[in-house]
Amino acid sequence: MADPTTTETGAVSAPAAVRAKPAKTIDAGKQANRRIGVRLVIYTVATHAFAGFILLLFELGNRNK
Repeated sequence: MADPTTTETGAVSAPAAVRAKPAKTIDAGKQANRRIGVRLVIYTVATHAFAGFILLLFELGNRNK
């Protein structure tokens, strides 16, 4: 049985120096590149929102001195 993560179907593959593009990442038959990008954006936004909330708590705590 062939490896489902590869995209080449020919019997003879070209050397690595000849290939134009790397194979796309396949996960369970779907391209994972887009999902990784979406997850990266979500984590970045969530991290910045959490950091902003912590800074807000410090500002509010500093005003009550």
